[in-house]
Amino acid sequence: MFLDGDEWRKFFDGFEREAFRFETQPKYTMPNEAASLASFLRGEPKPHDHNSRWHGRVRAYVESGKRIGRVRVVQQPLTDYQRYQLSWGIPGNVAAGEAIRILDLTVTELDLPTEQDWWMFDDARVVQLNYRPDGTQINREVVEGDLEPYRIWKRLALDAAIPYAEYAKDH
Repeated sequence: MFLDGDEWRKFFDGFEREAFRFETQPKYTMPNEAASLASFLRGEPKPHDHNSRWHGRVRAYVESGKRIGRVRVVQQPLTDYQRYQLSWGIPGNVAAGEAIRILDLTVTELDLPTEQDWWMFDDARVVQLNYRPDGTQINREVVEGDLEPYRIWKRLALDAAIPYAEYAKDH
C-alpha cells in the first residue's frame, strides 16, 4: 500500500508511543527546501522560522508523551545537503524535542540497508521512503510481512550512532 498526502499524514500521526526514522540519502530534492538550501550555500544566515512547521509537530508529539527520533547516516566528505541539514535542520529539530543521532559510516561498518530510508512506528508499522538517485521522493510504501529485520536494524543503528550534539562538537 502506498501513502500520500492526507493518508500519509493520518498514518504518521497515528503512532502511539514512538516514531523512528532511518535516514540515509546523501541528498533530498524537495521543492519546499530549494530556496533555503540555496541561501545556506550562499552563506546567508538561517531564518528564525526555518522548519517551524515540523518543529511544531515535534513539540506536540513530545508534549503528548510520544517520542520521535532518527538516525541520520552520513559519510565523509559530507554532501552540500548533509552540511545544510546538520547546520540548519537538525539543531532546530533537536531543540523541538526530536532525538537525533548521527551514524558516520566513514568510521563504522555495519550490516545495514544504507540506501533505504524508512519510518518505524511503535515498532509495529514500517513505511519505506523510496527515492530516485537525485534525491526526489518517488513514494511511501507500507511494508507488509516480517518487520523483525527493521527492528534489528533500528537497534544496530541506535547502538552505533552518537547523539547529534556530540557529533556536532567534533565536526
